[in-house]
Amino acid sequence: MTIALTRPTIDLLDSWASAVGEFEGGHVDGGGLEEGFVPDRAAGEAFVARAELYATPGAELPDGHVPCDYFWITDDDQVVGFLSFRRELNDFLRRFGGHIGYSVIPSRRREGIVREALRLALRRAAAEGYDRVLLTCDDDNVGSIRTIEGAGGVLEDVSDAPEPGQPQVRRYWIELADS
Repeated sequence: MTIALTRPTIDLLDSWASAVGEFEGGHVDGGGLEEGFVPDRAAGEAFVARAELYATPGAELPDGHVPCDYFWITDDDQVVGFLSFRRELNDFLRRFGGHIGYSVIPSRRREGIVREALRLALRRAAAEGYDRVLLTCDDDNVGSIRTIEGAGGVLEDVSDAPEPGQPQVRRYWIELADS
């Protein structure tokens, strides 16, 4: 297994579409996609362009959006997950989203993929001068709790859910070592 953080690219659109399809129209944490998103070629090309825009320093973004680096978590040439690194925190992200969001396709969970992808993202954040990053997860997501705590996450608090009927949200800070 060779896990990497790969910038979205047209070359991986078929693998990306297959990966998005595994979520069956549900939310894809770190994927930069809305629920119900249909992963066809036109949508994939539009997403690659959007990812380039959001990663461009000084780009004009829609209201409420922040600069963000989107990555496809790859194992060799296959997309197996998604990770977003939000370079700034707005009020919503400070409460519910954090700097880093991620997910792994259902067929590849429990293989240590997210642990490795998060390690790579934290290394990148430290190299870019971040002292610490905020990560959040649902209070009932045992896998993410273990992943975040295993990466050095220190629980700050458990906040109310963003919407009624959803789980509470755990907020963790990870201090980054000087690189």
